[in-house]
Amino acid sequence: MKLLQRSLVARIIASLLAISGMALISITLTMGMSNSTHGDSAAINVAGSLRMNAYQIMGALQRAYYEPEETHETQLEAILVRFDQRLQGTTLQQSIPADQHHESRHQLEEIQSYWQHTLRPALQNPTAAARDLDRLETMIVAMVNDIEILVTYLEQSTEAKVRLLGMMQVLFLVLIAIVVFIALYDVRHNLVLPLRQLMVLAREASQRNFKPRSQIRGSDELALLGDTFNNMSAELASSYAALEDKVSRKKQELERSNQAMRVMHDASRSLYGGGNDLCSSAAPMLRELEKLLNIGPIRLSLNDPFDQQEMPVLETHSRTRPEYCRDQACHACLIDPLPLDLVASDQSQCLLLPISVGDTLLGTLEVWYPRERLNDNTRRLLSILADQLATAVYLQRRIEEQQQVTLINERTIIARELHDSLAQSLSYLKMQVARLERMQQKDTSREAQAAVFDELRNGLNSAYRQLRELLTTFRLKLEGPGLQFALRQTVNEFTQRMGATVELEYDVPPYLLNPNEEIHVLQIIREALANTHKHAKAHWAAVTVRFANARLLVKIEDDGIGLEDDSSPPMHYGLVIIRDRANTLNGELNIVNRPTGGTGIELVFTPLTARLIQQQPLSAADVSHLDKGAS
Repeated sequence: MKLLQRSLVARIIASLLAISGMALISITLTMGMSNSTHGDSAAINVAGSLRMNAYQIMGALQRAYYEPEETHETQLEAILVRFDQRLQGTTLQQSIPADQHHESRHQLEEIQSYWQHTLRPALQNPTAAARDLDRLETMIVAMVNDIEILVTYLEQSTEAKVRLLGMMQVLFLVLIAIVVFIALYDVRHNLVLPLRQLMVLAREASQRNFKPRSQIRGSDELALLGDTFNNMSAELASSYAALEDKVSRKKQELERSNQAMRVMHDASRSLYGGGNDLCSSAAPMLRELEKLLNIGPIRLSLNDPFDQQEMPVLETHSRTRPEYCRDQACHACLIDPLPLDLVASDQSQCLLLPISVGDTLLGTLEVWYPRERLNDNTRRLLSILADQLATAVYLQRRIEEQQQVTLINERTIIARELHDSLAQSLSYLKMQVARLERMQQKDTSREAQAAVFDELRNGLNSAYRQLRELLTTFRLKLEGPGLQFALRQTVNEFTQRMGATVELEYDVPPYLLNPNEEIHVLQIIREALANTHKHAKAHWAAVTVRFANARLLVKIEDDGIGLEDDSSPPMHYGLVIIRDRANTLNGELNIVNRPTGGTGIELVFTPLTARLIQQQPLSAADVSHLDKGAS
C-alpha cells in the first residue's frame, strides 16, 4: 500500500486494473444472470399452456356431457395426457429452483399433487366425470387459479432477476465512474499540474533564471523529479555564478593582458630604436606592466659579453642608482622607492626569467610578485616581455658591433684610398725632392732643375686633385644613406659642371654591396664622368647601375668625340685608376667607342654578397638559427 501511495505509475496502473476488474466482474455477473434467466420464458409459456389445457379439459368435459360420443372421450384423454406431460416435463422442473422452501417450487408441487391425487383420478372416467360436471369445473377453476399463481411467481422471479441485473449494472457503472473520477483527479493534481510546473521551471532555466523552485509535495516520481530539479537548479545557479565570476575574472585578465600587450607593442619602437639607453625605453614600459599586472619591482641584469659578469642595468624601484647608470640626470629607477630588500619576504616570491637569444644567455629578468597571484597568463606575458627585452638587447649589441665594424671598414677604406692615391703621389714627390737635393748638391744646371720643378708642380696638382676627389667622395658617402644617394649627388654635380644632361638608371637591391665595393663603384663613375667633362666635349652622358643574374653592371656612356684607338685606349691617369679598381673588384672592364658616337665604359663584376650566396648556401642549422633569431 505504501508503494501504491508513493508511486504515481503504480496508482495509475491500479486505477486501470480496478476499472478493468469491475468491468470484467460486471460482464461476468451479467452473463451469469442472463444464464439464470435462461428457460424462464419457456417455463412461463408452459405454465400458460397448462392454463389453456385446463380450459381445454373443461371444454372437452362439456362436449362429452352434452354430446356423449367416443371421439370426445378420446380428445379428452389426449388433452389429459398432454397436460400431464407438460406438468411433469423438464421445462418447469429446470426453470424452477430446487429449493423446497421456494414459493414457486412449493406452488408447483401443490399443483402436481392436486393434479395427481385429486383432479386426474376424477377425470379417469369421462362418463362419470361428465355427470359431475359442475364439481369438476370448480376443481379445474381452482387448479387454473393455482397455475395463475405459479405463472405470477415465475414472472416475478424473472422480473426480479432483470431488476437485479440492472441494479448490478448501475452499481458497477457508479463504481467505475468513481474510480475514473479518482484516477482523473489523481492524474490532474499529481501528474498534469506538476508537469506544467516542471515545464515552467525548465523554461525559466533555459532563460538562465534558476530562482524558481518546485512546490511539488509527496513521495511519487514527479515529487522526486521536482526535488531533483530543485537541486539541479541550485547547482546550476551556483555553477553559473561561478562560471560568470570565472568569465569576469578571465575577461579582466584578458583586458589586462591586452593592455599589457599594447604597452609592450607601443614601447617596442622606442625599445628597438632607442639606442643603448634601456632606461628611457624599457623603464616606462616596465612600470606600466607593474601597475597592470600587480607585480614588481623588476630588475634587469645583463651579462658582459667578454667575461659573462652580471651587471644590473635597470631597476624599477631602487634607493640608489644602478652601478652602471649612464645618465645621472635620469630618475627612472628612483620613483616610488620600494627597494628589493623590502619586498623579498614571506609575502612575495621572485620569478627569474632568462634574457636569451637561441643558446646565448644575455642576462636575467628578476620579477617580484605577491605570493599565489601569478597566473599562467601573466607568466606568458612575462615570458614575452623577456623575449622582447632579449631581442632589444641583442639588436643593440648587434648595432653596436655593426657600428664598430662599419667604423673599422670606413677607416680601412680611407686608409687604402689614401695609400693608393695620395700616399703614392706624396712618395713620388718625396723622391723628386730627394732628386732635386742631389742635383743642387752637384750644382746641376737650372734647366735640368726646372724639369724637376715641373714634375713637382704636376705631382702637387695631381695630389691636390686626388685629395679633393677623396674628400668629395667620402663626404658623399658619409652624408648620404647608401650608394644611390651618392650617385644622385654625383650626377647632379657633373650636370652642373658639364652644362649637359647626365642621366641615372639605378636598379640594385638594398644592402647588396659592402662599403668597399660602394667606394670603388662610386670612384669609377666619378673618374669616368671627370674624363668625360675634361676630354669628351659631350652634350649628354648616362650612368647605368643594374643588378641581374647575380652580377652588377656599371655602364658610363657619353656622346663626345670618343677615343682615338678603339682597340687600345690611351693609358691616361684616370683610366689607370679605373682599371686598378676594376681589378680589385675582380670585374671585367671594357672601354670602347659607341657606334652612335662617344665613349662607353662597362664594368661587370659579382658582388661579394652574391658570391657568398652562390658559393656558400646556408645550411639547415644556420637557417633554423636565423629563424629563431628572427622570431
